[in-house]
Amino acid sequence: MTVEAPVEGVSAAVYRIPTDAPEADGTIAWDSTTMVVVTVSGGGRTGLGASYTAPAAAQLVEQTLAPVVTGGCALDVTAAYQTMQRAVRNIGRPGIAATAISAVDIALWDLKARLLDLPLARLLGVVHPAVPVYGSGGFTTYDEQQLAAQLGGWVHEQGIPRVKMKIGESWGTNVTRDLSRIRHARQLIGPAAELYVDANGGYARKQAIRVAHAAAEHDITWFEEPVSSDDLDGLRQVRDAVTPDVAAGEYGYHLPYFAKMIGAGAVDCLQADVTRCGGITEWRNIAALAAAGGLQISGHCAPHLHLDVAAATPNLRHLEWFHDHARIESMLFEGAAAPDHGGTLTPDLSTPGHGLVLSQARAQPHRIG
Repeated sequence: MTVEAPVEGVSAAVYRIPTDAPEADGTIAWDSTTMVVVTVSGGGRTGLGASYTAPAAAQLVEQTLAPVVTGGCALDVTAAYQTMQRAVRNIGRPGIAATAISAVDIALWDLKARLLDLPLARLLGVVHPAVPVYGSGGFTTYDEQQLAAQLGGWVHEQGIPRVKMKIGESWGTNVTRDLSRIRHARQLIGPAAELYVDANGGYARKQAIRVAHAAAEHDITWFEEPVSSDDLDGLRQVRDAVTPDVAAGEYGYHLPYFAKMIGAGAVDCLQADVTRCGGITEWRNIAALAAAGGLQISGHCAPHLHLDVAAATPNLRHLEWFHDHARIESMLFEGAAAPDHGGTLTPDLSTPGHGLVLSQARAQPHRIG
């Protein structure tokens, strides 16, 4: 077993992948996704991490984080995490710096597991042999045929029993279409599957409550960001007035953000994104904080980067099988899994680390930095 293994190198590369169709939610539209991939080497092994973020995160990794991580013991991931937090003090932790730290932290955990010749889920301690996922997409740009192919495919072909769609179109100015699409989605997936909706903060407080009441006959069980996630009082107001579970937290970049959200009673289920919140190290702290407040935690997007820590999280509800990220991770990484029939994702316990390896041949055409 490796006792000492100094970090020898940290590097980052940027990839931009076009979407397979125009995409939008309630508050923004996009036609590509940018991923920063970080590699960390030491002891003859390499660890991989990533974040869906701006290209500037790669520069921050190489210029600010690499110098303070290099030379430290690769097994002491928490120490590296604390060092990185201190290094960005004058830059500002939330935002791009947090995504850069997250990518490096994930890579360090992967490296540690590979050095110890352990699957990452085993190193963290498996609680859930298989992790529930929900299909996530249903973009406001989709027509009825696209919606049917995606949501219906998840439920009827892949056996995923829970799916999420976007509403709050154009900052909540087209509620009639929102309700029509919800009705159509329920018809597509049938009565047994769970239907989730995500407004991405597009509604006002009472508007969100009215939408939830108007859609009650379609049995929505998850209402994500009905109002801005910065409006904790508004989230609590909506939560108190509607039947679906209210969820938020994907824009949390540090522990105090989540503490405030929990303390405000703003959500029924806390969301966190391992590629934004500070990586695996901070995810575990956030999950513990949620558990102390009697809440479950749900992984936002990036399903393969969440998988191992999700499997090791006692109060996990599920992971988001987000269309863009599931597609990109399957394109760019060897070792990316697919959901089992029944809607679960199973960590690979036969290989060290998280098992993801960047395919240079498939990734290189999308590299921009």
